[in-house]
Amino acid sequence: MWNAYFTPASLDEALRLLAEQGEKARLVAGATDLILELERGVRKGIETLIDVTRIPGLDGITLDESQVLHLGALVTHNAAATSRLVRERAYPLARACWEVGASQIRNRATIAGNLITASPANDTITPLIALGAWVVLKSTRGERKVLLADFYTGVRKTVMAADEIMIDIAFPALKEDQCGTFLKLGLRRAQAISLVNVALVLTLESARGRSRGLPRLRSASITLGAVAPTIIHAPAAEEYLAGKELKGKTITRAGELTAEAARPIDDLRSSAAYRRTMVRVLTARGLRALAEGQERAGFPEDPVLLWGDGHTAAPRQPSIGLHEEGTPIRTKINGREYTFTSGHEKTLLRLLREEAGLIGTKEGCAEGECGACTVFLDGKAVMACLVPAPRADGAEIVTVEGLSDGGRLHPVQEAFIQDGAVQCGYCTPGFIMSAAKLLEERPHPTRDEIAQSITGNLCRCTGYYKIVQAIEDASRF
Repeated sequence: MWNAYFTPASLDEALRLLAEQGEKARLVAGATDLILELERGVRKGIETLIDVTRIPGLDGITLDESQVLHLGALVTHNAAATSRLVRERAYPLARACWEVGASQIRNRATIAGNLITASPANDTITPLIALGAWVVLKSTRGERKVLLADFYTGVRKTVMAADEIMIDIAFPALKEDQCGTFLKLGLRRAQAISLVNVALVLTLESARGRSRGLPRLRSASITLGAVAPTIIHAPAAEEYLAGKELKGKTITRAGELTAEAARPIDDLRSSAAYRRTMVRVLTARGLRALAEGQERAGFPEDPVLLWGDGHTAAPRQPSIGLHEEGTPIRTKINGREYTFTSGHEKTLLRLLREEAGLIGTKEGCAEGECGACTVFLDGKAVMACLVPAPRADGAEIVTVEGLSDGGRLHPVQEAFIQDGAVQCGYCTPGFIMSAAKLLEERPHPTRDEIAQSITGNLCRCTGYYKIVQAIEDASRF
């Protein structure tokens, strides 16, 4: 899929490479969108990937003295969804991050990548525009600051030049007199692209407005995703809400005005009429939740991340520089050292199956939907079909073959056999990997935590009942 794969050690080196390679190069962080685009031929002419995940200092979440929140280029969706700063001072963004994909996706996918992909259905763009965010773009020519609302010129089109890197995402943190939320409608509960999404940020007349009954608003910011070529505001609804109490008829009318701002299309996933109706419904639902102080309902206080116990050993030093055919990829898989001199143009999934001969990891969809290819990369569960093979250099990987302890199966494997949680068996390795990482993270999970842990794994046979039972039983071993 690519000819050369660079792993720069610094931002300056990455910028130099981008400047040299031009349009034929793309940056790699999570790669959860880019891999699919390359495989499907959406991105043509890409010969070089530049992996910035080894560059230090790009994964910070900080609050500066001006009460502005900053997210680095490598901040993942799971990192943001669990950050105390983001959850307390930018709740709409935290909720949107949690709604993206499943844990295996959120462990790799970055917010910056979500913004740059520029689909109007991407979840994090909507709350960030509602929060008044801007981005900082850097190249060898210098830096520039761009309001996120001005960053987009159309569907999957931005003002970003081919030699630029997004190094910062920034926005004013919510103040005591502000609150907000994010709502999304998809075709299923997880792993769904938005049919519609809505972000609400309200400024109250008093910081204690909600504690004294129905709050009166000073201003409102309402943004909509998946209903226009780019993320849009609902200006008539925002103007209408200013100075009003957040109660029944006001909420109803605000929902109607927001729906009027939508410009949806008919497509395979929804009709335009349904999208417009659901804009009204979601807006009213969000305003009602904010009025009642219930906007965090359904948002887990301690989400399952599939990060394990959080004490994973730091990755070994990778080979910094160019990775191409013949250049060794040195990695540790299931505790054993491997060196590969071929397979550089593949995904990690194909490297494991075709170069390492470890065929327990399955290819179900090859697009991050089914979870059959779940493995542990430096301690975190990821979809191997969406990871470039050279990322394995210097990494530690565990596949389903590595779960057993000598001749003894992992408790999850034993429970799957005991409870009959295996039918065709194709999805089973992925479920077992997710469940094993869950039990490392939560030795005695609740049913809800088990459900969270397997949202990224699809089964077409069992209906999940036996699978959930097996995970519960494994937690008792």
